[in-house]
Amino acid sequence: MKLCRYGAPGQEQPGLIDADGRLRSLAGHADITPETLGPDALARIAAIDPASLPLVEGSPRYGVPVSGTRKFIAIGLNYADHAAESNLPIPAEPVVFNKWVSCLQGPNDPVVIPRDSQKTDWEVELGVVIGTRAEYVSVEDALSHVAGYCVINDVSERHWQIERGATWDKGKGFPTFGPVGPWLVTSDEVGDPQNLSMWCAVNGKRVQDGNTRTMIFTVAEIIAYCSQFMTLEPGDIITTGTPPGVGMGQKPEPWYLKAGDVVTLGIEKLGEQRQDFVAWTPRG
Repeated sequence: MKLCRYGAPGQEQPGLIDADGRLRSLAGHADITPETLGPDALARIAAIDPASLPLVEGSPRYGVPVSGTRKFIAIGLNYADHAAESNLPIPAEPVVFNKWVSCLQGPNDPVVIPRDSQKTDWEVELGVVIGTRAEYVSVEDALSHVAGYCVINDVSERHWQIERGATWDKGKGFPTFGPVGPWLVTSDEVGDPQNLSMWCAVNGKRVQDGNTRTMIFTVAEIIAYCSQFMTLEPGDIITTGTPPGVGMGQKPEPWYLKAGDVVTLGIEKLGEQRQDFVAWTPRG
């Protein structure tokens, strides 16, 4: 299934994308929340005949496909060729950091470049949505805790990430730096998460082309690893690293995003995103 939440910010309604790519309303049946991500709840949604659900007319905004996320966990340097372009060694263990849940937003909402930023960057990444609680799980059992997958742009401000102290978190969680969606695609429809092609373009120029099969640590390994020192809960989102081609790695010189740039990105089976990058302005 392709599950989503659509509508104005703060007023999103649950939806389902049918086999013909049409948006249908799940209102009155189930919302897409941590409580509906377990296998039994997803099976009840799957049992609904999509043809019985009302069609949603027009082109509504998509929000984050799951509400109530409590942790937004990220993995760095998880593609060997991206580590190389960053001039960093391949990590012996997953590099784990946080993106604040306050940065979560819809997949096509504008992204605000932080005040005085010089190094705002793009990163297409595979997102994993946890469906059932995971503590000390094995690699072999890890994927059974996944509700589904989604597209994420791990927007990053490299100056704050790299040059302002030892923790990456500071450059990763600015407001609007977490576009997620358009859909949560359930595990049964995705199949093997280690064989998905992915891409990103800036102003129409393709800058990233990759595949999840070149991850250093697989989705299962990431879940098992993280579950050793945190409780993964339903609704938690893990973004799993980016292939090469980010602005920081461009040759002969790095280049970064500015107001007016448009970033598009997508992952096989999971849909596409589009963001206009805009200048920061004081809130009224």
